[in-house]
Amino acid sequence: MKLSRRRFLYLTVTTAPVMTRIARAETYPLRPVKIISGYPPGGVVDTYARLIGAALSDRLGQQFIVEDHPGAGGTIAAEDVAKSAPDGYTLLLTTSADAWNATLYDKLNFDVVRDFAPVATISRGPGVLVVNLALPAKSVPELIADAKREPGKITVASAGVGSAPYMYWQLFRSVTGADMVHVPYHGGGPAITDLLGGQVQVYFGTFASAIQYVRAGKLRALAVTGATRAPALPDVPALAEFLPGYEASIYVGIAAPRGTPAAIVGALHQAVNQALADTKMTQRIADLGDAPLVTTTDEFTKLVADETEKWRKVIRTANIRAE
Repeated sequence: MKLSRRRFLYLTVTTAPVMTRIARAETYPLRPVKIISGYPPGGVVDTYARLIGAALSDRLGQQFIVEDHPGAGGTIAAEDVAKSAPDGYTLLLTTSADAWNATLYDKLNFDVVRDFAPVATISRGPGVLVVNLALPAKSVPELIADAKREPGKITVASAGVGSAPYMYWQLFRSVTGADMVHVPYHGGGPAITDLLGGQVQVYFGTFASAIQYVRAGKLRALAVTGATRAPALPDVPALAEFLPGYEASIYVGIAAPRGTPAAIVGALHQAVNQALADTKMTQRIADLGDAPLVTTTDEFTKLVADETEKWRKVIRTANIRAE
């Protein structure tokens, strides 16, 4: 069939965008890709970025390079990615902190729901409520009773306002009314050090920071912060067993700037899910006290929106503001 010049030009114009998207999917990535972490090297977020970066490098044939842009509770990194070109070459290692930062910080130059394309989830894991061995409380009900009987006597550490330990504590306080003295630290390491030394008594730590001391008998675990017990500490109850509805956990995932082509998001999503099917990856995630989390991009979008709303209520109720 012979095409008229007008028909040829029409088909060229209308099919060009489709062909461009296909070409992008087939050739992506053509150069190294940056994964931006909002926290310092050596922490859990940086560890996840390097873990998934290595897996994506193996599967997509280009280097996925981790860059740490620490500061302001991860908002510096998030803003850097939100303002990057939506071409798939700058990604964010995103966590639940990005969801609660939406309310915690008054004047962000980005919106966690509007300005990102959720690519793939990687894991989800709870925290663990640990106490110094000298603290008399042997259970959550005893801790709550002691805190109410002697308000302001028990000290609770955090890794700083806006950190996961701080948010877990604030949710605990909001549902129990337990009055403890908050002692903020510049990171989880110093908080754990002082908890072990008895300078503070209570800490809602991440599994990665606390589990080794629990297993060594140096800290007492009273509960995990997830809705159910954690496989890593099967004999430790969930806080929800004492406080129905309590659930506080961290999701980890990959996000891209809004407007990143769907074909590229799809290629990354597939590669992450392939990595999560690898037993070496799942074991590494388990070693961090977490569980692999596989979702669709739509489910990931809903998760971000739900977590943002959940923590908005907690932050506003407690009148928390970033320092």
